[in-house]
Amino acid sequence: MGKVSERTDGVIKKTELLAPAKDKETAFAAIDCGADAVYMGAPKFGARKNVPNTLDDIKEVVDYAHKFWAKVFITMNTILTDTELEEAVELAKELSKIGVDALIIQDMGFLKKLMDINYTTPIHMSTQCDNYLPEKVKFFNNIGVSRVILARELSLEQIEYIHKENPDLELEAFVHGALCVSMSGQCYLSQAIGGRSANRGECAQPCRKKYTVETTDGKIIKKDFYALCLKDFNASECLNELKNAGVCSFKIEGRLKDIGYVKNIVAYYRKKIGGGTSSGRSIYPFTPNPEKSFNRGFTEYFLKDRGKCYNQESPKSRGEYLGEVIEIGKNWVKIKTDKKINPQDGIYFNGDGFGVNKAENGYIYPNKSVNLKIGDKLWRNYDAEFEKELLKPVKRQIGISVSITDKIMLKDEDGVSVETNIPSNELANNPEKMKETFIKQFSKTGESDFYIFDIKIASELPFMPVSEINELRRNLFEKLMQKRLETYETNRAWQNPMHYTKYFLAEVDYRANVHNKSAKAFYEKCGVNVLEPSFETKKPDREVAVMRCKHCIKYALNMCKSKTHLVLRDVFGKSYPLHFDCKNCEMSVLN
Repeated sequence: MGKVSERTDGVIKKTELLAPAKDKETAFAAIDCGADAVYMGAPKFGARKNVPNTLDDIKEVVDYAHKFWAKVFITMNTILTDTELEEAVELAKELSKIGVDALIIQDMGFLKKLMDINYTTPIHMSTQCDNYLPEKVKFFNNIGVSRVILARELSLEQIEYIHKENPDLELEAFVHGALCVSMSGQCYLSQAIGGRSANRGECAQPCRKKYTVETTDGKIIKKDFYALCLKDFNASECLNELKNAGVCSFKIEGRLKDIGYVKNIVAYYRKKIGGGTSSGRSIYPFTPNPEKSFNRGFTEYFLKDRGKCYNQESPKSRGEYLGEVIEIGKNWVKIKTDKKINPQDGIYFNGDGFGVNKAENGYIYPNKSVNLKIGDKLWRNYDAEFEKELLKPVKRQIGISVSITDKIMLKDEDGVSVETNIPSNELANNPEKMKETFIKQFSKTGESDFYIFDIKIASELPFMPVSEINELRRNLFEKLMQKRLETYETNRAWQNPMHYTKYFLAEVDYRANVHNKSAKAFYEKCGVNVLEPSFETKKPDREVAVMRCKHCIKYALNMCKSKTHLVLRDVFGKSYPLHFDCKNCEMSVLN
């Protein structure tokens, strides 16, 4: 946000807040709620295949965002086949023409094609590139890309080290939302099970299913639980530390999330952060609260320490904590809570849930028979009244000052200004009344993109009818917005020329996700021997890791020091050996 909208409850200035958008309506809402940038899917080749957007829709979002000097990033972060590459390049050219601010990509073959045509829209390397090792980030920096989106598994210390090694490289980090249990780009479980590739935007989310953990000789350690299910990320208490570690963009996950979720979470982080990299202020008709939007419980993941990042109970939304059951009747329960519960609320408990038919004096009347006992904890995962508040529109406006001498000058919070001569009519008979009228009419910004935070009048005003004052205001607002757009375009970032550089490994296997001839050529130009193509092209004829995680099942089951060999068995009886790299504190699921 700009200078006028800096908030006293925020302490961070000039850090980008990046919001997800599944469609243009969600993008508009995210921008209205204060996002400095949004990311959304292209018509094709995004890692969320089910949320594409047309070029016309993207153009509308670009035009709207740029009014506030907010940015629009487009995801084209799947791995591509040889036949898809040329189409992807042509699409990238079209996106550049309509003014998008960056492309988020994964495929090295696609990167090579863009390098070969000297593509000028900034390139951001997706977290799907497995940007975990400092050497990988350094490699992309040496190539000359504009930004690297960091792996979610990194600690604050690791991020700080990466930044110190690459002080001029933009680093983007997730701060909120669902977590992939596997390191991004290194999950092949969905592909192995049913041919739905996470790297192709088709993940079936097998990590949210039930499994049984057994020893290799069949002894059951724990049966039918969500062994791979993680809580949701919430780094809202680490924002200062993330910024100090070198992060320039705070990213919210959620390109499949509904508009209410995006509004609530963006507003929450906007208020938490304070001033950002775009302009304007947002006035919210609701009090943001991340616990009221979809979540499986929250974790800071590995930012500071390991902690309990998993939710073995359920992949469903848990929501906000209400209290404990203290009485149970035939068709009601009573809980100890300080929160108001409303009809149509959704209640979660022990992996199950129910709707509220009626609530009064702490008594809740469920809409179905429920198996509760005294002492059970209840959460609310749907707050009917809060959801109604989220439906109300949020207006974002840019602050401007008005100065009148022999001319009228408008200057916005970013220093962009326009001016016009005052019509040379006769002086007003009542100067003070004319001044009051002028201030009143100029302050009526209504549904425009501006609001007035200061008016200074240093000379006597001529007589002007209210209609002429209003027309003058409208014309000046239009001129100011046009100049803002021209200034934004002049200052817009561009991708500097990129060049090939030596890779930090001499050879790569299926985990490099080489899915086309161009990707193979890219690695060869960087001095790498490509041993085999992507897992999606051909499953290796040996047992390999189909998922690499920082989450550890042994740790979660209090078996850290045990040398027992474990397997993961799914509900269909298929087993997956588990490999534990205790030195690096990593777990792999094998197939």
